[in-house]
Amino acid sequence: MDEHKEIPEDEMMEEETGEEESFAELLEGNLAKPARFEPGQKVRGRIVKISAEWIFLDLGGKSEGYLDRKELLDADGNLTVKEGEFVQAYFLSSGGEGMRFTTQITGTDAGRRHLEDAWRSGIPVEGLVEKEIKGGFEIRIAGGLRGFCPYSQMGLHRAAGADDVVGRHVTFRITQFDEKGRNIVLSNRAVLEEELQRQREEQKSALHEGMRVRAVVSSIHNFGAFVKVGSLEGLVPISEIGWERVEDIGRVLSVGQEIEVVAMKLDWEKNRLSFSLKQTLPDPWDSVERDFPQGSVHSGTVARLTNFGAFVTLGPGVDGLLHISKLGGGKKIRHPHEVVEKGQTIEVKIENIDVENKRISLSRASADQAEDQGEESRDYSKYLKEKSGSMGTFSDLLKAKLDNGTKK
Repeated sequence: MDEHKEIPEDEMMEEETGEEESFAELLEGNLAKPARFEPGQKVRGRIVKISAEWIFLDLGGKSEGYLDRKELLDADGNLTVKEGEFVQAYFLSSGGEGMRFTTQITGTDAGRRHLEDAWRSGIPVEGLVEKEIKGGFEIRIAGGLRGFCPYSQMGLHRAAGADDVVGRHVTFRITQFDEKGRNIVLSNRAVLEEELQRQREEQKSALHEGMRVRAVVSSIHNFGAFVKVGSLEGLVPISEIGWERVEDIGRVLSVGQEIEVVAMKLDWEKNRLSFSLKQTLPDPWDSVERDFPQGSVHSGTVARLTNFGAFVTLGPGVDGLLHISKLGGGKKIRHPHEVVEKGQTIEVKIENIDVENKRISLSRASADQAEDQGEESRDYSKYLKEKSGSMGTFSDLLKAKLDNGTKK
């Protein structure tokens, strides 16, 4: 056997190419420079080591950093992460020991210096709501310092009362840092709005017009109901509550009720989202020709009056028009209210159905009957008149005969 077997040229090229690529990648990795971060910049890092005091992060691109181990302990002092997991952190500063990060400034941090860094960089801080004071709440934050949070900045909506927040640990954004930390103004609302905006951005890519989604009724007004779809909030206009005309939304929906809606219009720029409950319900016009055939008589309720006639509700979401010319029973009227009133129950006859335009023409069933009876009455009167005429002629003849006998 030939011990000096010749290796095919294409295999040699592949092997050499592979070696070159591996060397190039290795060289690129060695020459890569650590990333530069701005104070307050948010990063995602992988935990590579956990010591008794610090958690060390791999940020990619030969960049490494660390954060205080105490930041990731739960209320019982147990570590909430492990090596290999990823965490979100904010860049604080860079020094001889490396780049320091934080998940947020807490009471365990150095205090005034870190708070000032947090103010300049927009890093969130944790504080304890100690008590209610004039105009807002007094907050105890890092290093024993105290800050002030106005009522308007506690939560997305004004807090219902001090009992809802006093004694709680809350995350804030420092909006004002004066007099070396003696005048600190805080905002919890800014933190919540940032998180809400992040969630909205995620939902924007998933929510599209025409999509059916689950929603929860958050408030009810005379013009419609606001619903929450995840972190988003939109309006179900009163016209989209149901196929029938809705006067009192409170009779149909209640706050906290979970419903299914269809996304109608999503105006992300103006943050105006509208939904429809009606579009999730069966359209009564799909079966209107079967339920209300032409020529049939039905009992309906006068829903509203206009100058040209009365709209009569035949069933949920199905109205017909009784034109003013067919309301007077042959007598000319100036307005429908001379004959009928809103809420009145009347008998109507289906004259014509236009399914495409969702229109039904009606007439008064009682007027039709009266008209038929009127014709019969007129015919009978004519008949009686004709009979009376015949009798009259016979009487005249009899009288004439008697008169002739007397003369004789």
